[in-house]
Amino acid sequence: MTEIPGTEPTPTDPAAAEPVAPSEPATPTDPISTAVAPGYRFEGPALELGGLMLNADDLSDVHIRIPLGMLNRHGLVAGATGTGKTKTLQLLAEQLSANGVPVFAADIKGDLSGLSLPGEPSDKLTARTASVGQQWTATGFPTEFYAIGGQGVGVPVRVTMTAFGPTLLAKVLGLNETQESSLGLVFYYCDKQGLPLLDLSDLRAVLQYLTGDAAGKAELKTIGGLSPQTAGVILRELVSFEAQGADVFFGEPEFETKDFLRTTEDGRGIISLLELPNLQDRPALFSTFLMWLLADLFHDLPEEGDLDKPKLVFFFDEAHLLFNDASDAFLDQIAQTVRLIRSKGVGVFFVTQSPTDVPDDVLAQLGSRVQHQLRAHTPNDAKALRATVNTYPNSAYDDLGEVITSLGIGEAIITVMNERGAPTPVAWTRLRAPESLMDAADTSVMEAAVKASPLASKYAEGIDRESARELLAKKLEEGARKAAEDARVQEMAREQKNERVTKKSTEKAAKDDDGIVMDVVKSTAFKDFMRTAAREIARGMFNSGRR
Repeated sequence: MTEIPGTEPTPTDPAAAEPVAPSEPATPTDPISTAVAPGYRFEGPALELGGLMLNADDLSDVHIRIPLGMLNRHGLVAGATGTGKTKTLQLLAEQLSANGVPVFAADIKGDLSGLSLPGEPSDKLTARTASVGQQWTATGFPTEFYAIGGQGVGVPVRVTMTAFGPTLLAKVLGLNETQESSLGLVFYYCDKQGLPLLDLSDLRAVLQYLTGDAAGKAELKTIGGLSPQTAGVILRELVSFEAQGADVFFGEPEFETKDFLRTTEDGRGIISLLELPNLQDRPALFSTFLMWLLADLFHDLPEEGDLDKPKLVFFFDEAHLLFNDASDAFLDQIAQTVRLIRSKGVGVFFVTQSPTDVPDDVLAQLGSRVQHQLRAHTPNDAKALRATVNTYPNSAYDDLGEVITSLGIGEAIITVMNERGAPTPVAWTRLRAPESLMDAADTSVMEAAVKASPLASKYAEGIDRESARELLAKKLEEGARKAAEDARVQEMAREQKNERVTKKSTEKAAKDDDGIVMDVVKSTAFKDFMRTAAREIARGMFNSGRR
């Protein structure tokens, strides 16, 4: 990876890449600090989140932190639109990178690209950093830009249809459980028949073969549980899906998720940002594509157990899109992946508007919580707020619900797992400011970074090798050729049969004619006629006539 100019930490500050553990006050005097401070004293390295707030106006000198080794216990960043979730993600990504931990994040709005460039100081920023005891230094971080299928500015990320699998595809297509099961049978059929499914056109060709060709219809009957009607429904959904331009997401070369687990020569973790353009047009596809990336990491990475720091932290933005209208099988797969991927050294943070967007089975596995402001303007909002408050441990605040609704921008209610795996006290926190640019990077900067990336040559050009579509085309062509040859053989056989019949008829007719002649010759009348004719000829020869 080529570094973007201006992203290196300042050489005069050798500790810029390491979060500095602040000195704690000797003896907190107020009751909130007394209750909260001991829970955030950690022995090992930790990320600095911000300063403890006593109320809306007063800030203590207690620093709120999260142990680096507990980040593979997953987490949640939640809050209403405009409350600072993206900046929190940026803050976490910076410190993870500085500690040598690679980061993956979906760049929904495009403003995370500013991670690659140093931030810009301002009076407002200086006042904020001073209030939380932050020694702020403008710093850019090593960043790789990716784009699904090459749509956007970034190294193309593609996946084969086989690797994507029927469960994730069913979620994207909006299939019910019966149709999802039937789609699984189609994938099983292709595997048994040696038909590689690389892109959408391959799967479409298989479904068209099974539902439209005579030979395919015969094979469809051998696939138990797959009816022609269901296969037709799946085909129609697939054609509609392809018409939306989704074909660019599937194909080869397939992206190797291990390329997310890279560090620079100076030991900083590389931040991988996946651009998601036009999210509103295909929200289910984008969220499900991210789920594939996570599942692929789970499949490829070895078991690691507990590590001093994660191998990768994966930020899943707009997480509610992943769970909307999901089947039970899909939700089970997510819950299992999140539960087990911890042992692979991967931490997952879901970023969404409300904790209730995340199913209980998944939410229960998220050890760190950063809750920005929630609004309670409607009965449903109030219900979601009560549900959120009930998920927190006891706090030193009289009314936690009121605190959550009154949080300012860049403030959050935080609880994390301590080094023993127990939850820390609930802390009303003013968050630190990111040190990178809190805005989108210029397109020219991103394009230069992509061009200089060592991954560009590996993934830039798509590959179209022989797969199910070509193999079925050959099969149909061979079938048509064989059918034509069989028809030609049958036609020749008919012609030969007709020739034999004609010859036999002719021979019979000739034989019949010979028989008639012999009968005439042997008849008495013919003999009398011949004797009479002979006498007349003799008379003529000797000039004698009748008397």
